[in-house]
Amino acid sequence: MSAGHEGSGFVPRRFVVGQFATTDALLEGTKQVRARGHKNLDTHTPYPVHGLEEAIGLKRAKIPTIVLMGAIAGAFIAYSLIYYCNVFDWPMNVGNRPPHGPPANIPITFELAVLIGGTSSFFGFFALAGLPKPYHPIFQSETFASASIDGFFLSVEVPAEVTPEKVADDVRGAGGTGVEIIEELER
Repeated sequence: MSAGHEGSGFVPRRFVVGQFATTDALLEGTKQVRARGHKNLDTHTPYPVHGLEEAIGLKRAKIPTIVLMGAIAGAFIAYSLIYYCNVFDWPMNVGNRPPHGPPANIPITFELAVLIGGTSSFFGFFALAGLPKPYHPIFQSETFASASIDGFFLSVEVPAEVTPEKVADDVRGAGGTGVEIIEELER
């Protein structure tokens, strides 16, 4: 903790950010840094890079489960509403047929399952990713602006019991250049 934060209750987070020349260098460097025991890794690239999820140790994505639950809820809501309307609320005798015919209800049930499933994936992604996130301490890095254009970055959140210099040396040893130590500013 730096002297400027004493007494405020604010504990600044510390990060080490390193840039890599290519996606392959970033992938290999991430594996090396993780193998050295560092956790809380994150990579920043202008486009998705296959294999980075495993390299930083992400678990299986929860989005498919959220979409499935949303689709099931949508189908249940649609079919229940149609059944309620046809059988209880407004039963109609059309050609002496039964008030409820399942094949006629499948298109609406399917459509609402797709609608609710898609909507749940959108909001589920935002919730899981913690978006919107207008501020992150690594935005203080001078070179980080190129992460959305052509830069490949690895950031490591430094735990309190480790010195940032040790993490910075590990990132440099894994091929990182322009390695910076960043301390979160008090908001």
